[in-house]
Amino acid sequence: MLFRSVTLAAFAIALSACTTSNGGSAPTFAQKSPVETRWVGQSAGIFFAKFGPPLSDTETGSSTVYNWRGGYKKATIPAKFEEGKDGKKGRQISPARTASLSCTVQLVVSSDYKITAVRTVSDRPGVNGPSYCAEFLAAN
Repeated sequence: MLFRSVTLAAFAIALSACTTSNGGSAPTFAQKSPVETRWVGQSAGIFFAKFGPPLSDTETGSSTVYNWRGGYKKATIPAKFEEGKDGKKGRQISPARTASLSCTVQLVVSSDYKITAVRTVSDRPGVNGPSYCAEFLAAN
């Protein structure tokens, strides 16, 4: 019992020493992903018409959570090189490769069929960036 009390006290002291990274002002929230920015507030019907039907759905009160998977594509990822002198290619960092790309997301949809949240479940690096889901689902 004494060990628990000492541990709890140490944790409380350590926690009180924490500061925010924004100078002590109000907490900042994570920036929305490009997929969230593009689809939150839009009709789920437009999403499913453009990308295909969901795999499954689950009702949760007045909302429905749809599980969607798609965007299947084989892509050639170019080799990466260090930047050499005078802007020339340097040493090769990674070779060119073929990748199987896909994306899995959960859409939370309100009773009026508007997307209220998008959660990425499975993503891979894209051809042009760190997120294939962003490349595929957020493109205009």
